[in-house]
Amino acid sequence: MVEPLILLVDDEKDITDLLEDVLRREGFSNIKKAYNGKEAVEKSRVYSPDIIVLDIMMPEMDGFEACKTIRDFTNCPILFLSSKNDEVDKILGLAIGGDDYITKPFSPREVAFRIKAQLRRLEYKQDGAQVENSGKIKIAPLMIDVEANRVYKGDSEVGLTAREYGLLLYLAENPDKIISKERLYEQVWGEDSVGIDNTIMVHIRHLREKIEDDPSRPKLLVTVKGLGYKLVKNYA
Repeated sequence: MVEPLILLVDDEKDITDLLEDVLRREGFSNIKKAYNGKEAVEKSRVYSPDIIVLDIMMPEMDGFEACKTIRDFTNCPILFLSSKNDEVDKILGLAIGGDDYITKPFSPREVAFRIKAQLRRLEYKQDGAQVENSGKIKIAPLMIDVEANRVYKGDSEVGLTAREYGLLLYLAENPDKIISKERLYEQVWGEDSVGIDNTIMVHIRHLREKIEDDPSRPKLLVTVKGLGYKLVKNYA
């Protein structure tokens, strides 16, 4: 499984540091942090997190406003943190797109287990990729044989470079999810995304030339302007 990326957002650095420490002890290593609502939105756009732990009372932009903005470009689970135990706030948080609501003071381990629960639900939702017991991923018209590292379009094998295969596999493991260039580079190249220039764009273009019927008008591997790329599991 791909290592999930967790974004921790709280204006109290001690809280994000504590949560990060507990999450790392629970086996999570891909963690980003932000300290206000605007930074949370920016890092969500750049890194395409799999789950966000979001404080409500923050400077710049509160958690509710940040959640509404983030929901414009991603459906990843959002867990609210709040010092308020008011039922109205809980209802509002869930109504605007939150998936869970945790009241301070909280047990860091409880937060970790709630994150795990949300990630398990996310895996079930992503069964549109049709990962079979045989180790194959089907996203029409493609079939990826993960064990053999081979890709087929219809009955024909598609010859891909190692980087092209890595890009396609990561996108196929996250179907219909917008993945930023920075996230793709860090996941496939295994390096920090600073100074990637046109590297991703060039590899995406070459990949489209091999998997799209019309690479100049892609329907399978599409660009989401200003946000990144996604592999569409069902297209006309």
